[in-house]
Amino acid sequence: MSEVSPAEDVFKPNYLGVWTRCAKNSIVRELSFRSNFLITIITRGFWFAAQLILFEIIYQNVNTIADWNRAEYFGFMATGMLINAIIESLFMPNCANFSELIRTGNLDFVLLKPIDTQFLISIEKINLAMMNQILLSGALLTYSLVNLDRPIGFVNVLMYLLLVAVGVIFFYCLMITLASTSVWFGRNQGLYDFWFYVTVFARYPQQIYTGGALAESIRVIFSFVLPILLVVTVPAQILVSKALEPSWIALWSILMTAVFFVLSRYVFLWSIGRYRSASS
Repeated sequence: MSEVSPAEDVFKPNYLGVWTRCAKNSIVRELSFRSNFLITIITRGFWFAAQLILFEIIYQNVNTIADWNRAEYFGFMATGMLINAIIESLFMPNCANFSELIRTGNLDFVLLKPIDTQFLISIEKINLAMMNQILLSGALLTYSLVNLDRPIGFVNVLMYLLLVAVGVIFFYCLMITLASTSVWFGRNQGLYDFWFYVTVFARYPQQIYTGGALAESIRVIFSFVLPILLVVTVPAQILVSKALEPSWIALWSILMTAVFFVLSRYVFLWSIGRYRSASS
């Protein structure tokens, strides 16, 4: 009888298969509560329409907002909505549920599974109702590009997709870092409120934060320390062919996202290492 080598005994989790199973479970869950699903879609649709109407009214009275014309600004809006929709669809429900896992002791069962804990916590649920926001953002982006007075290069599109992915990763890192504090605070709703209050700055282009000490402070802090402004503004600028100032700002956003990715991973593992089991 041939002996099995130790290397063959090592269990290798199928990460794609686990994500697919979680996605299927999310579909079943959403279809079980169709009314809630439809209400969420309608509510988000009203919010989307309200944003468009507001800035349509503004642009009937002004030609530009901080050197962004109407078509360019709609491209910026679409980029911010797209990144936010991906975050709220894929990661927000899971990070929000992390504190419940700790409070109820169900984190014990997650830790026992032979797969990376952060991966499993991050992908367990998908908010399918937010997928319509992704479609609406894509439609608004298409409308913006059609109404631009300049051609869009293939390289610009590739860079845009890369930087949108960078933006999603950055906001995920920020969210999982805040979620990790649940190990000490239990319920951390206040910290999620903090996340929404801080990310509200990313709803507007970086260029509007000028003209005073407070505005300049916000621009510098949220561009070079916590680059919330960059991860939305920079991809939109590149897609609509607006000049970057300074020219290396795109590289800075990628570098800082990489730093925050490593930092968030460290904070998560450090927090899990200090978790006290519900049975202890």
